[in-house]
Amino acid sequence: MSITATQGDSIYLRAYDDYEHHTLKLTACSQAGMRHFAWRARSTQALERRIMAIKSTGLGIGWNDGDLGHGPAYEFRSPDGHLIELYFETEKYRCTPSDQSALKNTASKFPGKGINVRRIDHLNLFANDVRAFRDFHLTNLGGIMSETIVNNLNDMHPQAVWFMVNSKSYDLAVTHDALGMKGRFHHVTYAANSREEVLIAADICLENGIQIETGPHKHTIQQTFFLYVYEPGGNRVEIANTTARLITDPDHKTVVWTLEERKKGQAWGLPTISTFHTRGTPMPETISEA
Repeated sequence: MSITATQGDSIYLRAYDDYEHHTLKLTACSQAGMRHFAWRARSTQALERRIMAIKSTGLGIGWNDGDLGHGPAYEFRSPDGHLIELYFETEKYRCTPSDQSALKNTASKFPGKGINVRRIDHLNLFANDVRAFRDFHLTNLGGIMSETIVNNLNDMHPQAVWFMVNSKSYDLAVTHDALGMKGRFHHVTYAANSREEVLIAADICLENGIQIETGPHKHTIQQTFFLYVYEPGGNRVEIANTTARLITDPDHKTVVWTLEERKKGQAWGLPTISTFHTRGTPMPETISEA
């Protein structure tokens, strides 16, 4: 990734084909975790509609002045306590002569170093009450629930949900926090161009002492080819090839999986690692120490 700006104790990062000023802001903190994530509305009118809907829930906080790369943003909480922002005014990335791509339809040239992540793909959040998050999101923010995991077909209580807001099969995933905590962060995912590049990413992490949690392998849900690692600060990061599924069917029906089906593990049989259900940030011990 490249640094687009620094300010105080924060740096602003982007992958080479991210079209906005940045997609990741890193700020020094005593514990790992996500301060907030943000959605960009399609228009000022759409932004106003979403804000009105959020205000009606009592979860709205109010406007802030924005940040480097985007204009004023409306802050609110998810039912689980995650801090979220909505904005519209944005600064598109303008490449310099040194990173100008030969292709006009690429935001900047292929860097040719490190893992070479192309763009931000999605976030995954932990929630104590997945149903409340699901209902809040679909009612007030819209989008489509592309896939879900439920207890069983007689008990449709959700254990995980995947939301999409464009033809990409998901942009946000929310999974049950087995520790019963609220508002925690699970992981952020950056997309690589191919499965082979995910395999190369695993070698790069191995050679540089980066902890690999699980993978490379293929998910059953969404069929993503994945690698999960921990950055030095303690947050989980996924490097993935995520183009296996694009949802172009306008009549798409949510794909429903049961917990019994998910016991089979990932697509080719790799068991789902236990920390996937418990390890999010912040962890309980870091909260008590902070």
